[in-house]
Amino acid sequence: MKTLNVVAAIIKKDDKILATKRGYGEFIDMWEFPGGIKPTKFALNLEYQYPTFYLKMSCFEAIITEGTPKLLEHNDAKWLSKDELDNVNWIPADIEAVDYLKKTMED
Repeated sequence: MKTLNVVAAIIKKDDKILATKRGYGEFIDMWEFPGGIKPTKFALNLEYQYPTFYLKMSCFEAIITEGTPKLLEHNDAKWLSKDELDNVNWIPADIEAVDYLKKTMED
């Protein structure tokens, strides 16, 4: 079985986190943390066994240094407060990162 090593960005703006909705593939229309942004602090490593692959993901807190995010692989994005984190259907592997945010985000 193949192993995927990926990096995810926990992008903060004020008291909200950026979530993006997959626009393709096995997890289409599920929500996840995006990649491709400048990291500012290591958050956590997580591992998740899917039926067809094993995922190793490193999550970093990040900021947008300029401009606005462009959706390339996603079909939607939204800023979620701590209280709104459970309002979207997260990809299974990202739930551990959501739990991390519930513990570490300020109210």
